[in-house]
This record gives sequence, structure tokens and C-alpha cells, in this order.
Amino acid sequence: MKEKLLIVEDDEAIASILKEHLEKEGFQVNWASTGKEGLDDFKREIYGLVMVDIMLPEMDGFTLCKNIRWIDEDIPVIIISAMQTDMDKVKGLKLGADDYITKPFSLTGHHYR
Repeated sequence: MKEKLLIVEDDEAIASILKEHLEKEGFQVNWASTGKEGLDDFKREIYGLVMVDIMLPEMDGFTLCKNIRWIDEDIPVIIISAMQTDMDKVKGLKLGADDYITKPFSLTGHHYR
């Protein structure tokens, strides 16, 4: 059974690239375009990893991360954001993210297994 991942990203182009790349690596990927949709999807499914943008409609990624942590303390959460200040990174990590990747980023030459 393929590991299931959730991408919460309002930029369809970025979400599509991530989804396509991760599916090629053998993962099953669901995509939500708003924070609220992401939280609803997270409550309905069992995921092995959640990737969250910060600037989302309906619920920002910081709030989403906090809500995910209330539900599941152990699931890996990676924030992917254009917000690059140290304060943003610290805030994301304090709210429970396991890593913080800044946009733009490259997917070439990396294997995530």
C-alpha cells in the first residue's frame, strides 16, 4: 500500500508539480487548496506526511499546523512557504512543524525515500 501524503497549497502550479513528483516517487497524494479544506481532509484520512503552505485562504498554515498537532502529535509536518524570515521559521517550528522549506525550491536530483 502506498504511503498517503497531503499537500495544502493554494498555488495550483506548485501543488501540481509537487503532486506529480511525489506520485512518481510512489506516494499517493491528496491536494487541498485552502487551510480549512486541508484540515477537513486531515480529519478524514490517515496520512504519513503533511506539507503546508503558510499563506492559505480560509485558515493560514500556522493555524492549520497547530490544529494538526492537536489531533496528531507524531505526524511529520513540513511547511513550504515564500515567507523566509527567521521569525516565520521559528514560529512554524514552535507550532509543531518538523521542517520549514522556503520557496523557491528545486526537486531535481533529490530522492525522498
